[in-house]
Amino acid sequence: MNSKKIVVLFVWLFCIISIKSQAQNQSLWYTKPASKWTGALPIGNGKLGAMVYGGVNSDQIQFNEETLWSGKPRNYNRKGASAYLPQIRKLLAEGKQKEAEELAQAQFMGLQSEPGNREAWVKEIKSGKGIEGNPQLASYDDKNWKSIKVPSYEGWEAVGLANLDGAVWFRTSFDVPADWKGKDLILDLNRIRDQDFTYLNGKLIGNTDNLEPRKYTVPASVIKVGKNIIAIQVLNYYDKGGIAGYKDTSKKIGIYPKGSSVEQGISLVKEWKYKIQNQEPPAVAQYQASYQPFGDLKLNFKHGNSQITKYKRSLDLKTAIVKTNYTLNGIDFEREYFASQPDNALVIHLKSNKAGAISLSAALSSPHLKTEISKLDGHTISMKVQVKDGALKGESHLRVEVKKGSVKILDNKIDIAKADEVTFYLTAATNFVSASDVSGNPKLKNLASQLGLAGKGYDSIKQAHIKEYQSYYNTFSVNFGQSENENLPTDERLEKFATANDPAFAALYMQYGRYLLISSSRPGTQPANLQGIWNDLLSPPWGSKYTTNINLEMNYWPTETLNLSALNEPLFKKIEGLAITGSQTAKDYYNARGWVLHHNTDIWNGTAPINASNHGIWVTGAAWLSTHLWAHYQFSKDTAFLKTQAYPLMKKSAEFFEDFLVKDARTGWLISTPSNSPENGGLVAGPTMDHQIIRTLFKNCIEASKVLGADDVFRKSLEEKVKIIAPNQIGKYGQLQEWLEDKDDTTNKHRHVSHLWGVYPGNDITWDADVKMMNAAKQSLLYRGDDATGWSLAWKINFWARFKDGDHAMKLIKMLIKPANNGAGSYVNLFDAHPPFQIDGNFGGAAGIAEMILQSHQGYLDVLPALPSDIPEGEILGLCTRGGFEVDLRWTKGGLSSLIVKSKTGENCRIKYNDKSIEFKTKAGESYSLNRDLKLQ
Repeated sequence: MNSKKIVVLFVWLFCIISIKSQAQNQSLWYTKPASKWTGALPIGNGKLGAMVYGGVNSDQIQFNEETLWSGKPRNYNRKGASAYLPQIRKLLAEGKQKEAEELAQAQFMGLQSEPGNREAWVKEIKSGKGIEGNPQLASYDDKNWKSIKVPSYEGWEAVGLANLDGAVWFRTSFDVPADWKGKDLILDLNRIRDQDFTYLNGKLIGNTDNLEPRKYTVPASVIKVGKNIIAIQVLNYYDKGGIAGYKDTSKKIGIYPKGSSVEQGISLVKEWKYKIQNQEPPAVAQYQASYQPFGDLKLNFKHGNSQITKYKRSLDLKTAIVKTNYTLNGIDFEREYFASQPDNALVIHLKSNKAGAISLSAALSSPHLKTEISKLDGHTISMKVQVKDGALKGESHLRVEVKKGSVKILDNKIDIAKADEVTFYLTAATNFVSASDVSGNPKLKNLASQLGLAGKGYDSIKQAHIKEYQSYYNTFSVNFGQSENENLPTDERLEKFATANDPAFAALYMQYGRYLLISSSRPGTQPANLQGIWNDLLSPPWGSKYTTNINLEMNYWPTETLNLSALNEPLFKKIEGLAITGSQTAKDYYNARGWVLHHNTDIWNGTAPINASNHGIWVTGAAWLSTHLWAHYQFSKDTAFLKTQAYPLMKKSAEFFEDFLVKDARTGWLISTPSNSPENGGLVAGPTMDHQIIRTLFKNCIEASKVLGADDVFRKSLEEKVKIIAPNQIGKYGQLQEWLEDKDDTTNKHRHVSHLWGVYPGNDITWDADVKMMNAAKQSLLYRGDDATGWSLAWKINFWARFKDGDHAMKLIKMLIKPANNGAGSYVNLFDAHPPFQIDGNFGGAAGIAEMILQSHQGYLDVLPALPSDIPEGEILGLCTRGGFEVDLRWTKGGLSSLIVKSKTGENCRIKYNDKSIEFKTKAGESYSLNRDLKLQ
């Protein structure tokens, strides 16, 4: 062996030994059970996901199956919409934005699903169906009703009525002082979701069917000195319900004399009595479908009231196993939970260090009204669910195996007594086959999964799970040094991170992002949605859909750089499906070839514009997703993938824009109109982000056609058009303009910073190509400010990394990884808070940390371009770059120590570090070691 190879081998072994010797903490752990869903620990295999609470006497495992959604296959496109396109464009060109938005809202939005018969339902509810007696009367007896906190600022779902839509009665009383006698009163209820019938002492004093503030005048004749009764019938049709209050919680609900104020009156912020009348409101018309929870597994242990000691719950990122450990009466108990991909099941294993110590019952439940639970055999129960007003139904099977002890099925629950060990296997499936086929048989899918598990034994199932999971996880490692806070529980560490010297927590966050992506996006599954694969609400925030004006794309930012390339497969399959439906949308709305995608989609691949015309008509979703296809080629150099998968989809997207772009009469540039700068500024002509994405798409297609030696005529057409697409412009404040006109507001702190797309994730603006434009983009970000929602903070981390300001990026990392106390940051389980929970911030944050360490978007490996002073020491193994390289690097005292580059495809390698640079030829499969001066060793 020659000396050069010995040096390479020595450095390689040194890095590996160094990382292993430091035993970098790779777990989340806590000293108490989760009290909220956002404190529970996630597990998932891409298809099944679960949230583990880790309760001692009662444990909850809330679970999901990726294909359980609302809705059904249907047409989303409005026929004839393209007839209104010229008029919308004309209005925008004339500066008549409001008129353009009104026309587009009426004639250019997608079709909604069919609504139910609201009038008939309200008539039934008003007739008293579903409730005994008449709760509006002051004399009504409500002593057996339950109590609930009013107002419920985040909907009644947040204060005890989770997953409830329908009709609910609320009642309370207040005492009128003598000096109010003869005065009209104002009853200020803030907002109510959605409709109310409000009574005072049995008299109807108000009825509103919208979100407008409720301020009802109560005539003096209705009021009496002393006790008075308020009764409110609230009808909630969809999403949050109840007497909701305002976002500004300082504005109280109450009653007061006309002419005074609520502060001078009687507060009604308190516990009210309530009674559910009906839980089946008519269907509400929806533009797109929502991801649904499947159910809950409850484990109720027969522990008694003995003292619990040594409690710990943890998630080991190295094995994807959650554990709950505690001691009771001198007996050590341990539970293990994981989601097995090889065996397609959620697995829960219980054991203790004393024979016969495990006794419990296990029950399945679901928030879906149409739920049926039954016994299958002496060790198995099943649960069937049907999504309300939708085509999808699901079934789950829970089977138990015990070592010694007894098993009985009592009242459709599994009862276990005096077992040594217990293992549960939970499977779930739906009738979803594809976006156009719901003919699947969920029962047969469950039977097949359970049959595959039979006879394997817990240990072999666990080892197969670990081996499969680690085939992804072990491709990458990161070490930012040791920290005193590593010995703290994760919730305490989170509290201290912003002010502590704890760079290792950023490394943990990076690996946690990889863990979440592996858990929610395996090959053969659906892509990770707005909440990955985890959701406990029938009406989740933003439908837990796929928001394509950044959020879906951000989910997949870590795949290439953090050595998880295979996890792109669900996204690429989704793109193929969207290209089919998007081609029809392109015809119906724009009379164009190719395919188009607006700002949202769902499991049924809806591509039409939705919600409101001031933000829903945004045309570059397909083009942005196409850049992910090109990026995969850049990282892998897989020409077969480029030829058969990527380029055909990229080309079709480019064809749409060939037909869609129009010449601006004022400038002569090709512009995108109508569109939007997400989700800011309304419907416009010529947003900068569109032009950056389209220009990048055209350039990528040009390069791809050259690589493949195909489509000369098409390439030449794009080469001509790309020159005259509206360019990036610098405005009067030295900022990168967000729109065609110089109309940026420097006080605008909007969470979207869309016009910086060309900085990241794109490469339309770079330091090498245009320093002046990069500085203008930086000025725009300075104006926009640091504060933002969770995912926006993650995006800004990547911007500051590209601006090569590591300390500013680190400032934002600390803002992202801080307790989410009703604002942006991270929940106890490190889920990203928009708020509420959106998983994109986890993925964007992980990608941003990598971007600080290594960049490759300018055609070379840029080493430590934005290393923050907070991370002076570190090493990463398995970081991937464009050109087909895998990099291991180590740095000390803020400077590069060593670099090992593995060439996977034999491309020429260019590297820059500070003022040093090197270029050398490589051979596929060979590794190359360089020192701090970029000298080959």
